[in-house]
Amino acid sequence: MPNIDETPQRGETPEATALRLARQKAAAVASLAPGALVIGSDQVATLDGVQIGKPGSHQRALEQLQQMRGRRVIFHTALCLWDARDHHAAHPMQLENVQTFVTFRNLPDRELDAYLRIEQPYDCAGSAKNEGLGIAIIEKIESADPTALTGLPLIALTGMLRQVGVSFFAI
Repeated sequence: MPNIDETPQRGETPEATALRLARQKAAAVASLAPGALVIGSDQVATLDGVQIGKPGSHQRALEQLQQMRGRRVIFHTALCLWDARDHHAAHPMQLENVQTFVTFRNLPDRELDAYLRIEQPYDCAGSAKNEGLGIAIIEKIESADPTALTGLPLIALTGMLRQVGVSFFAI
């Protein structure tokens, strides 16, 4: 994974941050992989319009989960498909943001703490991994692409790949 500064820029919306980072990650890898299709993705979580970053520590993760309990959080999962196969392509890049609305259960601190000690999601936006035990702290997930919450919107990705001629079925 390329070393990209994930700090939001001044005045940047959460969606714009996620889109910028997905694009920068894909571009960085594409420069090293000529002739390849490169996928970049990034996720930004927001509560009341404020970005919730990766906690980095147990204490910060607990504070995030305490703020989010019983509340609805928006996850912006940005996806970039960079087609480095043809340098003369009119549109070498496709970019999309997939929103997922997650309502967290109103759980007591002891359960949130226990979850964090087991899962240790300190490098995840919003301190939760729905693909693991984190599903137990979630009450509801709403999205046109339910795979987006794990960090890679596969429904959106397969649509992008089809646009550049990738076939999934040998016919």
